[in-house]
Amino acid sequence: MAPLPRIDQALCHGYERLAAWADLLDRINVFPVADADTGTNLKISLAPLRQPASSIVQQRENLLRAATGNSGNIACAFLGELIGTRQPDELAQRIPNARDRARRAVIDPQPGTMLTLFDTLADSIDGSGWPADQRQWTAMTRQLETAVAATTAMLPDLAQAGVVDAGALGMFIFLEGLLAFIFAPSHPLRPVTEIFTTGLSIDARYAPALQADDYCVNTLLHAAADLQTVQQNLRDCGSSIVLSGRADRIKVHLHTPDRDRLRRRLTELGTVTEWCEEHLTVPTETSNAAGPIHIMTDAAGSLTREDARQLGVTLLSSYLTIGDRVVPETLLDPTDLYAAMAAGIRVTTAQASVFERRQSYQSVIQRFDRVLYLCVGAVYTGNYQTATRWQAENDAPQRLTIIDTGSASGRLGIAAMATARFARTADNAGDVETFARTAVTNSRELVFLDTLKYLAAGGRISKTKGFFGDLLHLKPIISPEPEGAAKVGVVRSREEQLAFALQRLSRDLGKDTEAIILVQYTNNRPWVETIVVPAMASRYPAAEILLQPISLTSGAHMGPGTWAVAYLPL
Repeated sequence: MAPLPRIDQALCHGYERLAAWADLLDRINVFPVADADTGTNLKISLAPLRQPASSIVQQRENLLRAATGNSGNIACAFLGELIGTRQPDELAQRIPNARDRARRAVIDPQPGTMLTLFDTLADSIDGSGWPADQRQWTAMTRQLETAVAATTAMLPDLAQAGVVDAGALGMFIFLEGLLAFIFAPSHPLRPVTEIFTTGLSIDARYAPALQADDYCVNTLLHAAADLQTVQQNLRDCGSSIVLSGRADRIKVHLHTPDRDRLRRRLTELGTVTEWCEEHLTVPTETSNAAGPIHIMTDAAGSLTREDARQLGVTLLSSYLTIGDRVVPETLLDPTDLYAAMAAGIRVTTAQASVFERRQSYQSVIQRFDRVLYLCVGAVYTGNYQTATRWQAENDAPQRLTIIDTGSASGRLGIAAMATARFARTADNAGDVETFARTAVTNSRELVFLDTLKYLAAGGRISKTKGFFGDLLHLKPIISPEPEGAAKVGVVRSREEQLAFALQRLSRDLGKDTEAIILVQYTNNRPWVETIVVPAMASRYPAAEILLQPISLTSGAHMGPGTWAVAYLPL
């Protein structure tokens, strides 16, 4: 039997609180490697908790497959044990076992990590059981706070950086949300920055040790041996080794300089069914506090996580569901999305919950003095309405300024990008807001659809119109406007699409006009990169031409073969 909705909702609530503070976790991540991805990995790994699966077995399988990174794999080992819980008392009985499973997953467990937090939680339950009232719930929460604060002194890297452990903090945020949902649903959750007044900023003197050619590997093994045997055989293959799973399906995470040797060892132990590797690097530091006001925008604006990191921008994500897989839109490989769509796998999009969005607004104004939110157009989502309601209730000093851009996709992204650049050298927040409003007004975008069937499947046009459009080989051209997506033309081929784009740009841009031109692709990067970009570069030598994927929420609605061009005269 599937778990009762209340526990499902509590796990989802914990995830949503964690997701809203994930950026903070990335910024203080120094152990075991200072690669600024603890929040990101937890956000990816625990995303399956946003919706129940068809069965307990399937939900655990979804967690196992999603688990990534050191923190994500340990957290999934812990939470996988809680899947299927029917009521709070049963949850209390499972937590000690969940703690033990998480600890067994780590070959070299260290104090001062999320394992310490799990110990504290399990011990508090063993000593007093579940809290019977809000006073006891508050006392339990204070024990968890103390455990997180103590991590700074437990590991040399944390002590040198002057921060708490990012993984422990992440799971505190998750557990506080989960427990509050069960025991104190009307109790307001304090901002994380008020709970921990120290330990949330890396000491400027801290210099992380670089990893010499190490790779972070996550792989799924169909094992011929049990988990303990696999652990023993991988001890000398790397560091930060975490193994979790059930029966013969084992998720393996580790850092290694020798991927080939690791793969050979794994094939001796079973069949590798999934393999993901990333080179370990310390990200280039960018100052999110640059300028008089911090810029926040929606990921529907075709800015990537790397763009956001370089610009010092906060991105608010929606979610994509691909089959039974749930992924934040900024953390999904575009090739996975379009391959799934081409294969006929059901793809849907969903906004973050109102609770997660409100937590995100709280997170950003707690970390920055002033925030300018360039919001996706109110006609496309409910984000503007949600943000303005939250502001009216919570932002008494008016630290958050919200602009309904009336746009989406690259038009939103190009305005946000230009504003973030301007903010770095601006003298005051008012000048930045004025610049942003002008950029929103002056930006334009053309979106070229290859087929109507994906819009029809998503209910955004009638299936009849979609059928006859494809029958006649029509390729509509649309533009995101404040009133919605406006149809601005129809062509029959990619060559006609490009001709239309060049003609429209020639109307709005002169040859010597300084401008930003943002060219976006779906699954057609080679054609866009080798044909479209050079054609525009030759005609507009004074423009900065950028190439990147269209926002994945847009891509999920418009489908493979879509491409777009957004432009902003400067």
